[in-house]
Amino acid sequence: MSSDVSRRQVLAAGAAVAGAAALVGGVAGTADAAAAPAGTGEEKSKVKPTIVLVHGGYADSSCWNATIKELQYKGYTTVSGSNPLRGIPTDAPYIASLLDSISGPVVLVAHSMGGTVITNAAAGKSNVKALVYVAAFVPDVGETQGELITKFPGSEVEPVSVPVPYTKADGTTGIDLYLSKDGQAAFAADIPTADFNVLQATQRPFDADSFTFPTTTAAWKTIPVWGLVAGQDKAIPPACERWMYHRANARKIVEVPGSSHVVMLSHPRIVAGLIDDAAKATS
Repeated sequence: MSSDVSRRQVLAAGAAVAGAAALVGGVAGTADAAAAPAGTGEEKSKVKPTIVLVHGGYADSSCWNATIKELQYKGYTTVSGSNPLRGIPTDAPYIASLLDSISGPVVLVAHSMGGTVITNAAAGKSNVKALVYVAAFVPDVGETQGELITKFPGSEVEPVSVPVPYTKADGTTGIDLYLSKDGQAAFAADIPTADFNVLQATQRPFDADSFTFPTTTAAWKTIPVWGLVAGQDKAIPPACERWMYHRANARKIVEVPGSSHVVMLSHPRIVAGLIDDAAKATS
């Protein structure tokens, strides 16, 4: 028998053996799959909540841009709500209507005065699974922002707030407060001056009456809380942030020692990480 014939026979025999092994393996694999239990909760893909972010005074929705990039990289759908900054009676219903427009679970995040808004807006919203306060107010029922910001020493924003009268819809005069060009040290000391100049130029002012409206309901009493303390905050004193978060029984408190009030601009990865923690813990 020639060597060519012998080689063909060996190859053919080898192919037959391999085919039989594959067939046996396929049957075994099918049997194993049929016998295996259905995927556990850990194995099943979880529905990620929508992250809704609410800005505070002297800012607009773009203040969350860097944090949103981090969250979107993690696969989250994000919505940056436009806070009217007129006070609880206007702001809370507005953000509440935004929450009503979102199907599925929500992690609701707020910075600064936005904390007061979400505290009121999230009450009774079954789709809101977590509240994340980022250098933010966490008022209780009956409290005002004016009371809270003076509870501990250290706030320096009042001297750099510029009052501008405006005419309200009913014809009365209101006062809008703008952050002055000299406000970086008090508000955003740890971001580049060029970035502060853009923030100051594009800011949304808030009505001075915002500090006088009492909170009507406290969503943090029924919804889990996460909190971030900006360690060098000269808008809301860090001691006040710690006190409010502890009172709200926050599940986790992260402190960024060197951060100014605008921690979402100077440390977006840390902010996004805390939001991610809240989302994973409640989904």
